Amino acid sequence: MNEISEITKQLNLAPHPEGGFYKETYRSEGSIDTNNLGKAYNGTRNFATAIYFLLTSASFSAFHRIKQDETCHFYKGKPLKLYTISPAGILSEILIGNNITQGEVPQYTVPGGHWFASEVAAANDYSLVGCTVAPGFDFNDFELAKRSEFASLFPQHASIINKLTR
Repeated sequence: MNEISEITKQLNLAPHPEGGFYKETYRSEGSIDTNNLGKAYNGTRNFATAIYFLLTSASFSAFHRIKQDETCHFYKGKPLKLYTISPAGILSEILIGNNITQGEVPQYTVPGGHWFASEVAAANDYSLVGCTVAPGFDFNDFELAKRSEFASLFPQHASIINKLTR
């Protein structure tokens, strides 16, 4: 069994709608009610959630956004190349990895409302990261970009949008 299959099995990972594989590892018992979350949210949210996220170079994590901040933490494999597009249309590229002297960062927080996508920075490899969301993740807050609509919003980034959407 190869290392990717072994990690997927040992961590009990399942396919994620944006691409890659995941497993929720934490969901706080406490929650925040709608009155304290603001108008953007419908319903209560847990204080925080966390997942394992495995991405292979055979795929990508498609552009998506959530309302909450999401922090990615590097664990194993090759660096994860993360792309973000702010609501103002500013594209950023971040390498999440453990080679700090080469410009990689071991963790990075994507602000809520920013679009983001990722790919493994090396061919024939994988990235294993953790993702922590606060307030806690809820699929009601998840929006997967639709290629044509998204590209029309940010035509200056059409190349990366076409590459990292389905």
